[in-house]
Amino acid sequence: MAPESAHSEGAELGRYLRARRTQTSPGHVGLTVGAGIRRTPGLRREELATLAGISIDYYVRLERGKETRPSPAVLDSLARALHMDDQERQHLRELAARAARYTPEPPPAPSRVVRPHLKLLLDSLRPHPAYVISRSMDVLAWNPGGLALYAGLDDWPPKQRNLARYLFLHPAAPELFSDWDRQITACVARLRAIAGTAPDAPDLTGLVGELLLKSPDFAGLWERYEVTGRKAAQKTFRHPRVGTVTLTAQSLHVEGTPGQRIGVYTAEPGTPDHDAVLLLDMTAPATRPTRHDAAHESG
Repeated sequence: MAPESAHSEGAELGRYLRARRTQTSPGHVGLTVGAGIRRTPGLRREELATLAGISIDYYVRLERGKETRPSPAVLDSLARALHMDDQERQHLRELAARAARYTPEPPPAPSRVVRPHLKLLLDSLRPHPAYVISRSMDVLAWNPGGLALYAGLDDWPPKQRNLARYLFLHPAAPELFSDWDRQITACVARLRAIAGTAPDAPDLTGLVGELLLKSPDFAGLWERYEVTGRKAAQKTFRHPRVGTVTLTAQSLHVEGTPGQRIGVYTAEPGTPDHDAVLLLDMTAPATRPTRHDAAHESG
């Protein structure tokens, strides 16, 4: 085994534990806080070790990335002590599994090629906005409303169109979403969850590096290391072209192409929201793939 790789993966596990520990209040886990000022945010290491039933020395080694093979029982005890939900618990297990084994090279990024029948599917969903995105939230294909719904996204060249980049870097995004804070929190949680199991994947490292440099909001959320976000079933858009519209969101995994998902927004026919969707579809500018895009898709 390559020690450097094992240490790197162990460090990722340790960073996750530390982030969850420092964001868990003593009161939340049933500890009585004394009158003195606590210098440590959240739980102290010795408090978490006690709650999980493990030695403080062992826990310190875990958090520092020096212990890379915790047993399933230890992981479950830590998850219970930190009141992790199912998604956070699964992420902890995946990080531990990765730390325990050596991966010589990061797996390649999933394919960006969108199969022709999916483009037909997007077109058949009109007037409802729909698109295909990658695991790192690149917008790979869309119908007219799917692109127009994110006001101003079509100002960017196709290769730059990414929903995470849009939320943090496009000036129209905070105006488009009334709950922009919740949107960006859920976005970072999703990227964090993926990066935890594929930290060196080029499609993620490039995007995360760019957002860390350009967005203080992203950098602050990234450091929190949350992997669960509250994804609302409905989203309200304050769209400059069609006004305020509330749509039901649905995300579907694409069979046979790992990492790709279809996003669809629907509205009940006969409602003002559906009328707005019709107007958005009718007035969306027509877009055609560039030569580069066409060549990329055929490859």
